[in-house]
Amino acid sequence: MRRREFITLLGGAAVPRPLGVQAQEAGRSYSLGLLNPLPREMPQFVSFFDELRRFGFVEGQNLIVDGRGFASRPEQFAERAVEIVKSGVNVVVCGGDVAIRAAQQATATVPLLGISDDMLAQRHVSSLARPDGNTTGISILATELDGKRQEILMELVPAARRIGALADHATTAPSHLQALQDAARRRGVELSIHQVERPEEIGPAIEAAHTSGVQAINVLATALLNAHRRLIFERTAALRLPAIYQFPESAEDGGLFGYGSRITEIYRQVARQVVKILRGAKLSDVPVEQPTTFELVINLKTAKALGLEVSPAMLNRADKVIE
Repeated sequence: MRRREFITLLGGAAVPRPLGVQAQEAGRSYSLGLLNPLPREMPQFVSFFDELRRFGFVEGQNLIVDGRGFASRPEQFAERAVEIVKSGVNVVVCGGDVAIRAAQQATATVPLLGISDDMLAQRHVSSLARPDGNTTGISILATELDGKRQEILMELVPAARRIGALADHATTAPSHLQALQDAARRRGVELSIHQVERPEEIGPAIEAAHTSGVQAINVLATALLNAHRRLIFERTAALRLPAIYQFPESAEDGGLFGYGSRITEIYRQVARQVVKILRGAKLSDVPVEQPTTFELVINLKTAKALGLEVSPAMLNRADKVIE
């Protein structure tokens, strides 16, 4: 697999050293809360806890995990954030913009580490380099990568004159959607926007996109759509609609195309930030980090099921092709 290294837009702080070089306080227990729309069994959480273990924070030994926030629906985030904060955790890890906002409303003092499509655009922080509140984390460059995925999608279906964008109304800014529409128009393509707010709206939105005549769909970056990507796989397959997703793992899970940073690596990255906070670093000294490695993964099995031919040039660009 070829991995492309991109320039870091804003480099993260130095990676902490594993246990044995810098140890935790002997006999002390640490407490961690998680607030996320996905269940704990997902691979990214395996990577997350594995990375914490590598630095000496082991659940059941010196780490207590409050997992009541796993697999939360958007309307549950506020209540569960309050419960987690009241339990006395040392830090809360939040997946997605809705979770971050709920945690920020629940506490102004407990350190929050968020994973967001765009930490600045969503105003979770006022500075990437030196956060001045109680929030830092990972900003995954959604604005830039949504546009790149749109370009890839238009190359995949060059004859398409109308494509769709599936967006989360709660997190995708109108200005971002307008920029995507403008970029598509410059290529002679009309972009049809289909927004959702709740999981039950995803299927009907895909049906509406198909009815409107779109020939492919860009599934925009958001925790909500990633959490329900298998539903999107099923609906787009049934309608024979090519779609592209924000994480390479989506193509490995059955989606057609995935382009971006691996979600498992993003969670390892945030785990290293957790380590810094638990070891006593001031949150203002833990800058918001951004991914530096991006992959294009193509699932040819899914392409064949859709009756879609992927050009040799596109296959040559891929970091991984699933036969």
